[in-house]
Amino acid sequence: MGLKDIKLGKSIDEIQEGDSLTVTEIIEDKDILLYLGLTNDGNPLYIQHDYSQTTRFHKPIVPTVLLVGILTSNVSKHLPGPGSHIVDVSLNVIEPIYHNSTITFNFEVERVDERREQVTISVVGTNMENERVLDAELIVETPRKLIFDEEENVVMNEQTKVEETVDTETESASMAADDSE
Repeated sequence: MGLKDIKLGKSIDEIQEGDSLTVTEIIEDKDILLYLGLTNDGNPLYIQHDYSQTTRFHKPIVPTVLLVGILTSNVSKHLPGPGSHIVDVSLNVIEPIYHNSTITFNFEVERVDERREQVTISVVGTNMENERVLDAELIVETPRKLIFDEEENVVMNEQTKVEETVDTETESASMAADDSE
């Protein structure tokens, strides 16, 4: 598989304010156990029913970082998609999210910053009772498309092309100024 075969998500010029995505996820015990196993997180609030009954939650809750993982994986897969990079995440868990919950995540592009090639995406998570349980905001660098020559070698990405054009113009102006002196 070559670089030309890699499917990239939407670049900055292909995305606009109002673009949206809705994803419904069931957060099962197996997902939480995988998370706990990968991170070695032994917080009893996430898995121990006896302990969690003594807390204000009354039963185990989903780890916050697992929720962040769900959000970031959907950004990487769908909006803007493959090749994007999350540079900032803000998350507010409004209501506890319990094991085996079904949560609908609504993603919406709120701002497009063409200069930085970043988008700001807001996310609202609701449970099956349509109660808001999560708010988030993600700042995401959009993927940069690659430009190939005739032999299918990577010449540059779109960002590099713009920078090289600016540098060439600056050199031309500099040489013209030298010639006039």
